[in-house]
Parts: sequence; C-alpha cells; structure tokens
Amino acid sequence: MRIGLDIGGTKTDAVVLARDGRELARVRRPSGFGADEVIASADIAAREAVTQAGARLSEVTSVGVGIPGVIDEATGRVQHAVNLGVADLHLAEVLSARLGAPVFVENDVKAASLGAWHLLHLSGSAALLNFGTGLAAGVVVDGRLWRGARGTAGEIGHVPVDPAGVACSCGQVGCLETIASGSAIARMWPTSAALPALDLFDRADDGDPEAARVRDVFVGGVAQAVRLLTLSVDIETVVIGGGLSALGRRLHEPVLDIFAQWARSSAFLASLDLAERTRMLPADAAVAAVGAAMLGTVPEFA
Repeated sequence: MRIGLDIGGTKTDAVVLARDGRELARVRRPSGFGADEVIASADIAAREAVTQAGARLSEVTSVGVGIPGVIDEATGRVQHAVNLGVADLHLAEVLSARLGAPVFVENDVKAASLGAWHLLHLSGSAALLNFGTGLAAGVVVDGRLWRGARGTAGEIGHVPVDPAGVACSCGQVGCLETIASGSAIARMWPTSAALPALDLFDRADDGDPEAARVRDVFVGGVAQAVRLLTLSVDIETVVIGGGLSALGRRLHEPVLDIFAQWARSSAFLASLDLAERTRMLPADAAVAAVGAAMLGTVPEFA
C-alpha cells in the first residue's frame, strides 16, 4: 500500500492506495503551523488513514507528500512554505523516521497533476492548470512529471502577457497570474464576501456591469493559460483545477465560448481543437494526495 499526503495551508488530506491504484481510505485533518506541527499533523493523518483502511503501518511501502514551497525532490527538503510557517525542513527524512517507510516529497501542484493524470485515466501528455491563490501548472508525460531543466516547467503564471499591467509578486509586470488567479480576483473585485470568486460570478449574472467586466478579464486569462500551454508544449489534455475550478460549468462554458471566438477568427487556432483538449477537474477529487501517493512508483500506475 501507498500513502499520499496533501499538506495545505489549512488542511491535510491523506489517502491510502492499493497496489493497483484503488483508493482504500481518505482522511482530512487541520494542518499545523510551523515545522513541528506540520510533521505531527502529517504523521497523525497518515496513521488514521491506514487504520481506516483496516491495515497496519508495516504494510505501507511508500509515502508521498505534496506541499507548497520550494522543494528539492532529490532530498525531500522543503523551504519557504510560508503559509505553513516552514522556512527549512528536511521533511522526507523526519517523516520517514516516524512512519518507517520511504518518503517522497514534491510541490503540491506537480503532485496534483500526477493525481489528475491517474484519476481521469489520461494518456500521453497532460497538464493540470491550478487556479488557486496563484497560477501554476504541472506537466505529465506518459505518467511521469516533466520538471524541465531547472524545475520550473509549468510556471506559466509568471509569463508576462500585458506590458501595461500591474506589478506581480515575482517582480515582473503584467504576468498571467495578475489576471487569472484568486489573488487577481481579490484585487480586481474587492469584497467582504467569504468567497470572492463566487460573489463576482453571482453579481455578474445579476447584471452588475463592473462584475461582468472583471469576470470577463478573469475568464479571458484562463483561456489564455490553456492556449499558452497548448502552443508552448503541445499538451494533449489540459485540466482546469485548483480552488477556482469549483466554479464548474460557470467557468468552463465561457472559456469554451472564447475558444469558439478564436477559432472563427483564426484557422490556426481552430486547428488546435482547444475545446476538445480542455477538461474540468471533478469536484472533491483528492488529486494532490493521490498524486503524492504515486511519487516514486509511477511506472506501476502508468
């Protein structure tokens, strides 16, 4: 059996997968803050998931972890996971000593892309576009992560698309993330609502012209992200995921409308079949935890 952990800023998801990839158990717990608490919550979540699966920890052959921050996948070291209060943590080493199994660590978006590839039964090349607070993509080719020469493959959120745009947190100007992310919506549509994206789409549907304008900017950015991935690396399937994918068809349908507009004005873009190559991630899919469980063992799932 394999354990997969998705450690986020507020929650930790744990799954147990059988050798053939079937999900045997799933547990969700609050994430801790600070290195010691992160380790403790991961340890508890893993043990609870194994118990729920009716198994023993000694039966676990590997543990995978998806976590935000700068990751050294060779050593399992995590740095700059700001939302978790982690500056520098040898996560793989410490967690392996606790659980008694090899631990593999990967960036959470990259882990989620592996999970999407597996759960959606994809083949060939695919990418998960993660629209959360920021924007990034994980690229998978034949069941294996493609990291690029220096590990930055898929960082399309920091591709500048508007020289006259706003400053991005990366130090550039007009990055795609500044129009197509949760932080972009929060900036363009300041509101006290608990779910700014939902409030934006609701107000736009109710006829608010400013909400409609901001929604169009955001949706246009999502469409640009799909086009950019397809044109740059010719990915066969692009999956729209992340927290903002919870908008479902309310996001998917206007993105498809933009693809149709582009196809009418450009035979070249029409030939790319963007609509056919784009999918939405199903609601409540534990893609990051499942993808984490696949780390180090991908050939057996491919």
